[in-house]
Amino acid sequence: MLVMKFVIALVFLGILASLGSALYFMLRDGREGRAKSGGMARALTVRIGLSVVLFLCVLLAWKLGYIQPGGLPVGK
Repeated sequence: MLVMKFVIALVFLGILASLGSALYFMLRDGREGRAKSGGMARALTVRIGLSVVLFLCVLLAWKLGYIQPGGLPVGK
């Protein structure tokens, strides 16, 4: 169970790092006559892949019983 929490936290941090990288490339590429490198598109592609992995990890943790749905009590 601890391993799954670690993996989920690591993937979430990877998503945030990928967004930061995309922001960097968006602000820096194409300046002063240089050609754009495509780094922003690559970083956003990595973010999409990590988001899919995160979703699959949460789904797997739920199916294996590591996490339980909480929700709000109904009718109170």
